[in-house]
Amino acid sequence: MMNTDQRHVTIIAEAGVNHNGSLEMARQMVLAAHEAGADYVKFQTAVPELVISSIADKAEYQKSTTGSDESQLDMCRAIHLPLNDYIELKELCRQVGIGFMSTPFDLVSVDFLADLGQDYFKIPSGERTNLPYLRRIAAKGIPVIMSTGMSTLDEIETAIEILTGASAKYPSQSTLTRDQITVLHCNTEYPTPFRDVNLRAMDTIAERLGVRTGYSDHTVGIEVPVAAVARGAHVIEKHFTLDRTLPGPDHKASLEPDELKAMVAAIRNIELALGSAEKVVSASESKNMPIARKSIVAARDIRRGEILTEENITVKRPGNGISPMRWDEVIGTAAVADFPYDSLITL
Repeated sequence: MMNTDQRHVTIIAEAGVNHNGSLEMARQMVLAAHEAGADYVKFQTAVPELVISSIADKAEYQKSTTGSDESQLDMCRAIHLPLNDYIELKELCRQVGIGFMSTPFDLVSVDFLADLGQDYFKIPSGERTNLPYLRRIAAKGIPVIMSTGMSTLDEIETAIEILTGASAKYPSQSTLTRDQITVLHCNTEYPTPFRDVNLRAMDTIAERLGVRTGYSDHTVGIEVPVAAVARGAHVIEKHFTLDRTLPGPDHKASLEPDELKAMVAAIRNIELALGSAEKVVSASESKNMPIARKSIVAARDIRRGEILTEENITVKRPGNGISPMRWDEVIGTAAVADFPYDSLITL
């Protein structure tokens, strides 16, 4: 389950369909995601004929990566695993110690994954406007992570209301509450141009809709997901592949295993760096206080009983004597002892 400690970001390594329909490659991706330190490895589950009509065209990025000769349906038939393969993949995840998750794209897959068991249902951006699909997931009562590419704020709110059974216009049966839904800001272009990321929208989603937020990233590199963590993302989802040169629609916009590992490490470092909202002296820097701060010292040799003035005292390091913040208290008092040049003044 998702770690509710605000300092721990849940990292989902999105294998998606980058296994190219090979169960062996999918197994290798489970191991790579675990090695990288991700919390979950996520696949995409579908019965292609239930998802895509024979007349559906490919997206432009799909045409550029897989060509335009075949239909979207034919492309998806070639890269999806049969449902029963996910039983083995989930068991492998259990054995190696990484969470299993898969995104369903049709109602049969929703029911299959609910029976298989997973901590969350992941709703992809394209299904956020699919009322029968949202109702089916709402009825399962399993916490939801929902991507919101191609969505307005009002459309996201509508989906949340359906998922929680709170919509008068689109009634649904649900036991889900708003705090069981995590909304991922997202852009569905592969790869997403940096100018279109609009990362501040994640803040707006959290403020306006009152839900946990995260970010599903399709940009090149790891900078944006790391920045999202710095802005407060609770969940990061990022596509990865075993080899970016493999054929298929999503490989070119995906991280390779060493890059995924670097992203996870960077996110964990940012988690530590965020700390708390309280401004305090840290344990690591407290030892520097007497070194970097200053004390009131003798500006020249001072005799016992001599009045301390701005002419015979000054401020220098180290900081283990009287603080310069007590300057006004010290000025005008009589020296309690002889103070050689540069020695710490005492009262």
